[in-house]
Amino acid sequence: MADPLIEHPARSLALRWQEHLTRDRRRSEHTVRAYGATAHRLIVFLGGHLGGLVSREALLDLRPADLRAYLTHRRAGGLGNSSAARELSAVRGFLAFVAADAGRQAALPRIKGPKRPRSVPRPIAPDEVVALAEDVAEDAALEWIAARDFAVLTLLYGSGLRVAEALGLTCAALPLGEVLSVTGKRNKTRIVPLLAPVRDAIERYLALCPWPVSRERPLFLGARGGPLRGEIVRRAVRGARARLGLSERTTPHALRHSFATHLLGRGADLRSLQELLGHASLSSTQIYTAVDTAHLMDVYRNAHPRA
Repeated sequence: MADPLIEHPARSLALRWQEHLTRDRRRSEHTVRAYGATAHRLIVFLGGHLGGLVSREALLDLRPADLRAYLTHRRAGGLGNSSAARELSAVRGFLAFVAADAGRQAALPRIKGPKRPRSVPRPIAPDEVVALAEDVAEDAALEWIAARDFAVLTLLYGSGLRVAEALGLTCAALPLGEVLSVTGKRNKTRIVPLLAPVRDAIERYLALCPWPVSRERPLFLGARGGPLRGEIVRRAVRGARARLGLSERTTPHALRHSFATHLLGRGADLRSLQELLGHASLSSTQIYTAVDTAHLMDVYRNAHPRA
């Protein structure tokens, strides 16, 4: 059977967008593959929805109703809220690329993404952590800032740091190893693990950062070379969670909660978790047992035939 995408002139735009994500945006292979698949699915759907070949002009002239029809089509295939939100984010990125490629100001159809219902506090799922970090990076104006933001969010989740702890790191921590010394509340120092993907993200940021390295300099810098402010990180996360349709509880600090809850769910004991988080008392750490119980109850209600 012939590839139905061959018939659409817009197919070349989707392929070029994938090249752009790989070469210019340095997106992961997984992200490029997923976003590219979304662009191709959109083109095929529009071929039937619009009743003709999909050209650049057709993409530039899309209306909100067209995107709503596409999302309805995808949701009918079993797409959940989080996946649908990320699908919409990928579509917006593709359409913005098409507009820029045509030398036009992006005027994307305005459509709200699916919202998740409010619920009890719970961790952010690992795939949502990745989606959040990648979306924040994708929205950055400069490549080194994209790498910086991705590194910061990866560090918060991978090592369970508070935002202030991550932004308080200096280049004295270099060269990076398997652990990191962190100064937390009340100037207490603790050792946290530094996983290979986190270390790689930080080293990529440092390789792209235009400012010189010195031991006294903050590890993470703002756009003008000064210390990166926490509000910049929180603002970037607010934008990403809106684009992805994530809960308002999805904050930079929630990545630390997710780190703790996921470790607990995989068998970590409370005392070790207390040390990793830098809690003064065990009672502060015990809140994560309640969060994990809420997750188990969700699994039970969704899976048990008598629930």
